[in-house]
Amino acid sequence: MAELEGLEFGKSDFVLLDEVTMEQFMENLKLRFDKGRIYTYIGEVVVSVNPYRQMDIYGKETIEAYRGRELYENPPHLFAVSDAAYKAMKRRAKDTCIVISGESGAGKTEASKYIMQYIAAITNPSQRAEVESVKNVLLKSNCVLEAFGNAKTNRNDNSSRFGKYMDINFNFNGDPTGGHINNYLLEKSRVVQQQDGERNFHSFYQLLRGGSDEMLKSFNIQNDPAAYVYTKEGTSNNDRSSHKAVMNALEVIGFSKEEINSIYQILASILHLGNVQFESDGESVQIRGLDAVNLISDLTGTDKEIVSKSLLYRTVATGGGEVIEKGHTEHEACFGRDAFAKALYERLFGWIVGRINAVIEVKDYNPVLHGKNTVIGVLDIYGFEIFDNNSFEQFCINYCNEKLQQLFIELILQQEQAEYQREGITWQHINYFNNQIIVDLVEQSHKGIISILDEACLTVGKVTDTVCLDSMDTKLAQHPHYTSRKLSPSDKSMEFKKHFRIRHYAGDVTYSVEGFLDKNKDPLFQDFKRLMYNSANPVLKEMWPDGQLSITEVTKRPLTAATLFKNSIVALVDKLACKEPYYVRCIKPNEVKSPVLFDEARCRHQVAYLGLLENVMVRRAGFAYRQHYTRFLQRYKMTCEYTWPNHLMESDKEAVEIIITQHGFQDDVAYGQTKLFVRTPRTLFTLEQERTALIPILVLFLQKVWRGALARMRCRRMRAIYAIMCCYKRYKVKAHFWEVERRFANVRTMADYGRSVEWPTPPAALSQFHNNTVMLHRRWWARQIVKNIPPSDMLEVRAKVAALTALGGERKDWGISRAWERDYLANVRITQKRRNKMKRGQVLFSGFCRKVNRFNKSTDRGFLVTDKYVYKLEPKKQYKVLKRLPLDSFTGLSVTSGVDQMVALHTASQDDVLLCVQRGELCPNQDRVGELVGSLVDHFTRNKKRELSVCCSAVQLQMRGKPKSVTVETKPGQSIADFKKSRDGFILLVPAN
Repeated sequence: MAELEGLEFGKSDFVLLDEVTMEQFMENLKLRFDKGRIYTYIGEVVVSVNPYRQMDIYGKETIEAYRGRELYENPPHLFAVSDAAYKAMKRRAKDTCIVISGESGAGKTEASKYIMQYIAAITNPSQRAEVESVKNVLLKSNCVLEAFGNAKTNRNDNSSRFGKYMDINFNFNGDPTGGHINNYLLEKSRVVQQQDGERNFHSFYQLLRGGSDEMLKSFNIQNDPAAYVYTKEGTSNNDRSSHKAVMNALEVIGFSKEEINSIYQILASILHLGNVQFESDGESVQIRGLDAVNLISDLTGTDKEIVSKSLLYRTVATGGGEVIEKGHTEHEACFGRDAFAKALYERLFGWIVGRINAVIEVKDYNPVLHGKNTVIGVLDIYGFEIFDNNSFEQFCINYCNEKLQQLFIELILQQEQAEYQREGITWQHINYFNNQIIVDLVEQSHKGIISILDEACLTVGKVTDTVCLDSMDTKLAQHPHYTSRKLSPSDKSMEFKKHFRIRHYAGDVTYSVEGFLDKNKDPLFQDFKRLMYNSANPVLKEMWPDGQLSITEVTKRPLTAATLFKNSIVALVDKLACKEPYYVRCIKPNEVKSPVLFDEARCRHQVAYLGLLENVMVRRAGFAYRQHYTRFLQRYKMTCEYTWPNHLMESDKEAVEIIITQHGFQDDVAYGQTKLFVRTPRTLFTLEQERTALIPILVLFLQKVWRGALARMRCRRMRAIYAIMCCYKRYKVKAHFWEVERRFANVRTMADYGRSVEWPTPPAALSQFHNNTVMLHRRWWARQIVKNIPPSDMLEVRAKVAALTALGGERKDWGISRAWERDYLANVRITQKRRNKMKRGQVLFSGFCRKVNRFNKSTDRGFLVTDKYVYKLEPKKQYKVLKRLPLDSFTGLSVTSGVDQMVALHTASQDDVLLCVQRGELCPNQDRVGELVGSLVDHFTRNKKRELSVCCSAVQLQMRGKPKSVTVETKPGQSIADFKKSRDGFILLVPAN
């Protein structure tokens, strides 16, 4: 915290001084300056002393140290007041402003740059591109405006020769969305004349010293400022680097290359214009050499003859509408040239500011969609000036400072005391100087100096500066803050008919009246306006819209320069008055720009006219913080158990008293009619610390409640969804049942018992039930078919079903469509003796075949399969039994998927039996393999109670011996199948093509 700085650095807040005297104030200010502490508080006001050196207190680490911290939590700094203004704007959605005041050379411009740097650094943490773009334009605009609006003076190397007020717009998130810049009273007389030791505006020297050779050549200018009348004085070492920075800034802001080129063309035109010389032969005035005129014509895109004519003549319309040309005297020609140069630069500067505003102004902002648009204003305006020769510009500048001092008095002193009286708070009244009387001396209607100047400018006839001074002496003779040599004859510091003096709040200033009227009239011949409006350069044409009027058109007399300036300053003060102000009061420690010299007399004078001592007295006698009870309670009610979440007291004031009493701060506060007044910032800081610690707890609680609400909403939604799903599923199930019932209602009367009826697609939940239902229907259908089959055919039906199941669709044609005889040897003649020997039982299958042995020999045989044995018969020997094998010894059989009739019968302990079933003689395409398979499988299934394995993709054999292949032929030369021996002793049959 600021109070924790070591005593060796003095008091960080002047309110903490032991005694409020000028001596102690100056002693503390000097001590802190000597120790490198250039910032000191007066409550919330920052007093800044120009160090005249670079200080390492503005980097990223310092910015992070002050980000989001309370004002008195860190040592005094510009960043602290910047953060306070930002937090007030963001927390309370209230417009704020930072007013930077002080005399020329006190460091106001640098202070405004650091404030802008801080605001840019702490905003837009999410790095949104559009916000970054706005920040870059706002920061780069400082560089451009410094180049075209600042100049070196005897007091300051980078003095602002114009006033600047910048509004920065923020959205509800606190990110900058745009801004607006107002400029006040550019010191355009500096374009044509500077005091000894001073320079013209930086932009001229940056062009001459930093412009590329190509640019200088295109503009026909030299890189030597001494070659031009308007820039003879002074140069700088950093003009070249500054020019590069300005060019880059213009591009970042959004100026096109054509616009940038036009800007520097106008600067070059002004330089050439200053070199235009006139000569007179007694009767007429001529231009001495036309080279400069030709260059001006080329650079401005105008006609050479018209340029010359505008410099030498003035076109005037008489009362009767007649247009005449009036030639200039040599003095008038020089005056017109300089007026033209000043007007060119002033219009250029105004156009640049307008162009920047066009880029950064907030467009299409909808408060309903984007939230409230809040503003932080930063005022950097020229300080109080006292020169050896003070003219019209110093008069306007000092009037501006009087208005700002008046605003400071009203907001900080008058309002402070008035609020205490209104709230019934007892405190000691502080006497202070009210400079309203000086403001009235300058701006009062009909009596003020500006009104007298305007009246003199409107008077017909020859009215000189001296006549105007006499009028002021007459009307203001009794004013205590005005005097002149005529009113004070004994004061020889002023000259008769030349000087007048005003007793400003900052000191007495003597003004020279010479040139007052001309500068107030700000005359510029209409010829120059029409010349620029008719330029081929679109930028120049845009700057001079008033040039479109012809000479005969009657226009309203324009307001004088002083009145325009007064109106703009009044508007500025009104704009500042409606914002919550934060002040930076800048002090210049010496006149020689030394980082170690502290001129006590010079600083004492500044402290006095800035009213800093009175400010300390008000802060010590009063209270550092005040807030309405409702708003205080809303912010800190969570720090007390009796006020959170809502209190039960009769009024908010009683609730606030409970909070203060619970924390033990009752001796540090006072209770007003509508507000609570807190004397020291530490009380507020303690409350803020406790609030900050409680906020995460409250956030977690709110998150818990809200998450619970969301969970309950989701639960109700899911329950509704499941209820709908259940109803829908029940509906789909019922709909499926209804549809099945509708389709199969008449299946009992159908010829095919519903086999041709298409089943409806079931819902997913009924897929298994659907499969079972289909299976039941098929069984019922089969039962209906079987019921109509005669018992004599049932054996054949069962055999065909067994064959169908065993072959599994692998064999395309296996005789299902024909009647099966089974016993094809029933008609052959076999002796009774042999029949008795074969002990025939039930015949399962019989027929002719070709037998293949293990030596690849094939012979025609007959074979008979009964329910007990398998017989191999010799047809040529009256069907002699060659071999008999028990049926139980067979474990399976193999067939191919082709059309051949090959069958392999597998045994457990003997060689497999390979045979080729012969087709019938009457039906040579008759397939009997399926019949054999079906008979055997059906018999084994029903009688043996075991399954007979069937391989229907290839014939597998196991034989003794080592044949590599076995070939079976039905006709000479025709191969039925090839047998190939495998590694495990099995021979695989591959169907022949």
